[in-house]
Amino acid sequence: MTMPGSPNTIYLPKGFSFSAVAAGVKVSGRLDLALVEAIPGTTAAALFTRNRVVAAPLEVGRTSLAKTRGRVRAVVVNSGNANCATGKPGLQACTRICREVARLLGVRAEQVFPSSTGIIGVPLPAEKIVAKLPELMARSESSEQGIAQFAQAIMTTDTRPKTASALFPSGNVQVNLCGIAKGSGMIHPQLATMLVYLFTDIAASPADLKQVLRAACEQTFNCISVDGDTSTNDTVLLLASGQSGIGLRDTSIRKKFSATLFDICRSLADQIIADGEGVQHVIHLSIEQAKDRKEALRVARAIAHSLLVKTAWAGADPNWGRILAAAGACGVPLDANRVSIYIGKQLVCRNGVGCGFDELRAHQDLAQPHCDVRVRLARGQAAAAFTTTDLTAEYIRINADYST
Repeated sequence: MTMPGSPNTIYLPKGFSFSAVAAGVKVSGRLDLALVEAIPGTTAAALFTRNRVVAAPLEVGRTSLAKTRGRVRAVVVNSGNANCATGKPGLQACTRICREVARLLGVRAEQVFPSSTGIIGVPLPAEKIVAKLPELMARSESSEQGIAQFAQAIMTTDTRPKTASALFPSGNVQVNLCGIAKGSGMIHPQLATMLVYLFTDIAASPADLKQVLRAACEQTFNCISVDGDTSTNDTVLLLASGQSGIGLRDTSIRKKFSATLFDICRSLADQIIADGEGVQHVIHLSIEQAKDRKEALRVARAIAHSLLVKTAWAGADPNWGRILAAAGACGVPLDANRVSIYIGKQLVCRNGVGCGFDELRAHQDLAQPHCDVRVRLARGQAAAAFTTTDLTAEYIRINADYST
């Protein structure tokens, strides 16, 4: 199996073509409309946000996937406008765009999967998007350039595009996987605030795709957080063209595919966190010796979402007391007198009490772009890894200015 390379390394799955244009949704005039065309027979599975406030494209996409039983021929994405909290006109705009894409491609409207990302509560300018669809389709190409333009077009506050790709051999044939993501702020597990599109040329049923996708997301996208806010538009979509001729039913192939898909998702999740709004320090948080994984994640999220903890990390302040306090407030019946905390490789709190440690070294560890923080609960054998960030003044500036 080939591990995901740099964002510039692309193993292009067979059966897909990509394109992007500037439709005028973004006032900047940058690329803001993207399209993926998939060959007939392409299967799909998707996971969506758990926010009760849901954008129009998620409602349309869920319904369409159900109607087609997991068959997709095109994905159309706009950035610069979330098409959320836009009422009936928002649903009508989304449906209109899907129908027009379908008409131009000669497919059913239900086979067009929509996504939007951007500002909430602003009417979607469907007429601008529809006017650009012929040009969008004319630019469609099965190439690295097409993928690069697609990745650029779905960005909002992202500072850089996010891609990951890998392959694994099966006999004389190789199976290719490629992922494209966007996400920078409103990052919180339950999916993070993001759009993720995963492409492969393996042959698989929608049910099989859903199973492997859920497993991959559980330990990647659902284990990252920048700010604790869950988006209204989160979508992870996995498409399989079947063009490699290799099927997912074989147990050994399924294991290889699942491992490769996990690697792709892990890479994209890491790229999202590293590009978090205003992020200076990425924290790799490990909760150990929990009663079960659910409990470990509960403690991890409490620490990751504590403003006091996050601002301490922003200042590279090894204030372990804030970490301990956040863990103690999350509702898990832990015994504070048995909790130990490590910053970097140093034990800074033993059995709920501070112990002698090199504060300068701990400060220097936290001052690095990446730092490990471990919390041992002494309640069992379960563990969870969770990636989060600091909270900086730059994050406030970006989000204070976002809609203006």
